[in-house]
Amino acid sequence: MAPAPLRRFILNELTWKTVRDERYEVAVLPWGATEAHNFHLPYTTDNIETERIAALAAGRAWEQGARVVVLPVVPFGVNTGQLDIPLCLNLNPSTQALVLRDLATALAGQGVPNLVILNGHGGNDFRQMIRELQPAVSLFLCTVNWYQVVDPKPFFSDLGDHGGELETSVMLHVAPELVRPLSDAGPGRARRFTIKALREGWAWAPRQWRQVTDDTGVGDPAAATAEKGRKYVEAVSEKIGGFLVELAKADTAKLYE
Repeated sequence: MAPAPLRRFILNELTWKTVRDERYEVAVLPWGATEAHNFHLPYTTDNIETERIAALAAGRAWEQGARVVVLPVVPFGVNTGQLDIPLCLNLNPSTQALVLRDLATALAGQGVPNLVILNGHGGNDFRQMIRELQPAVSLFLCTVNWYQVVDPKPFFSDLGDHGGELETSVMLHVAPELVRPLSDAGPGRARRFTIKALREGWAWAPRQWRQVTDDTGVGDPAAATAEKGRKYVEAVSEKIGGFLVELAKADTAKLYE
């Protein structure tokens, strides 16, 4: 059997023969989570989506001359509000910070000038980690939440943020073989905070998942389709790909006009 065509921007598929002669300008680190996603999506939904979008964006950037490489996904995220749900696996922010420091230090020592953390899980927040780490490493650090890159309103009727129409549509596009029939899905009804400030969003506290939702979903997936997912993923990956091209060309010591 002939090997698949080489994608020179996916580290999972590369050998030393290819990597030793390449000079990568941007490394992309997909970071997801392992958690329940209603009754119809797999626990690894965030990882699958984020890896696929990273690959599509990097492929677009590569075609435009940017030397981008997608690193293997980090499959565990912050899930402190789901610890009572079996097999929801938590990585504390302090642990994430240490993992990020080690990876960034390795890449910096190897001459990679830029690292983009492509985040696919709402419980992850890398901004404060970057503030602390950036002065200690030579490479430029930034983070992108792929689900915030493009306004979802033109694509989806229900804007729930976990296992709903958006994520189900994306999964129907990128990994339909892993999506159970929508008839298996729960309605994704979410209870709201009783305290007004928390409900309005100007005060914040983490959600306790078992108290919020009965099926682990937040958002109704009933209207999800693969075609909606395709259109949304294309828009997201195109925009991220453009950012990677711009970053590859940029002088990060002179980022302000």
